Amino acid sequence: MAEYKRPTSEAEFQENFKQKNPLMNDTQAYYESSRCLFCYDAPCIQACPTHIDIPLFIKQIHTDNVTGASKTIFEANWLGNACGIVCPTGVLCEGACVYNHQDVPPIQIGRLQNYATNKTINSGKELFEKGEANGKKVAIVGSGPAGIACAAELSVMGYEVDIFEAKENPSGLTVHGIAPYKITNEEVLKEVKYLQDQLKFNIHYNSAITSKEQIKDLESKYDAIFIGVGLGQTAELNLKGENNEGVVGAVEFIEELRMKHHRVKVPKSVVVIGGGNTAMDAASEAARMGARKTVLAYRRSKDKMGAYGFEYDLAISAGVDSLFNVTPLEIVGNGKVEGVKFAKTENQNGELKVNMNNVFIVKCEMVIKATGQAKQGHFYDLIDDLEIDKRTRIVVDDKTFQCSNKKYFAGGDAINGGAEVVNAAYDGKMAARGIDNWLNE
Repeated sequence: MAEYKRPTSEAEFQENFKQKNPLMNDTQAYYESSRCLFCYDAPCIQACPTHIDIPLFIKQIHTDNVTGASKTIFEANWLGNACGIVCPTGVLCEGACVYNHQDVPPIQIGRLQNYATNKTINSGKELFEKGEANGKKVAIVGSGPAGIACAAELSVMGYEVDIFEAKENPSGLTVHGIAPYKITNEEVLKEVKYLQDQLKFNIHYNSAITSKEQIKDLESKYDAIFIGVGLGQTAELNLKGENNEGVVGAVEFIEELRMKHHRVKVPKSVVVIGGGNTAMDAASEAARMGARKTVLAYRRSKDKMGAYGFEYDLAISAGVDSLFNVTPLEIVGNGKVEGVKFAKTENQNGELKVNMNNVFIVKCEMVIKATGQAKQGHFYDLIDDLEIDKRTRIVVDDKTFQCSNKKYFAGGDAINGGAEVVNAAYDGKMAARGIDNWLNE
């Protein structure tokens, strides 16, 4: 179990947050690519949400055609480099590798994907170009993976594309909400710039769309609009003491860490509430920032957690303790966090029951809420005739990604409530094709 000292410099921060999957060198890529069996009807392709021809790009790497490998990847997934790093490959492509049935380590598909695309991006070699102008304009709200993928696909088809981004950096949670030991800001921004330089789509930063007047303006100027706004801030727990100093949302905590690195101050004791992948990231990061005691608290049993097993193992290896079958009752403290009052929970006939006879306090100086993100309902309310489901997700056609208001299309977390980067990249690309078909009917 690792024990981390509090980083006081950028060098120490980088040491604590070493990349989980470091970039392969040429020799490693050559030998790893030689292991592929090039399966017929390859299960790895079926497991990839963007259906990259994985055996093909691996064979291209092995024959020293890295440029060809990159083109194979990007043609299927415009965020191919980022996805090669942040995808949960163990439950997607690598999890489907036939080697898993032979007690042999699966092909390191993610690292090979990252190797090829990174090498091509660094070389500056252009693989694509903006299509011949067709005289039509599309606005995209949000420059997360769905928005970037939609913009890239539309640009190839000759559309003029303007992305409106509320923040000062692109790529949504890929920059702002993923743990820094998974991917660096530089890696993400480099890929977006690489695509933007070739395909010439525009990104307007610090340009939040917050009023009905702005929506009407977009509707009058653009032929179609894609919604890729993702999710909002961490949802409220509605607990007593939630406004105490030292209580933060996991998404906000991770974003601050991604932006400020070692300048973020984490106290000696931290409680993280939640059982999803974001909770694992937040807990692992707190430990890597020097917290002596980090406790992960989840209301159900370990096997009911939403987090992937490898994400939990990563948090535990960083020095995180876990507490299962507990639910928070109150955040204790007089204006400042002093602890969390929990009650034990029990599963009775499939229903979670709180045992108020078993209540205790875990002392801490910081509480990180990793209990889901609020949806962007306030934004959706600005758009006329936009159908929203009971979970505040935009309802779209399964094939075209078109909304009930026909001028709008949507993808990513706005329609699925929170999934992987690769899912958003797929949605954005397919929505672009839906837009093209609709505008050319």
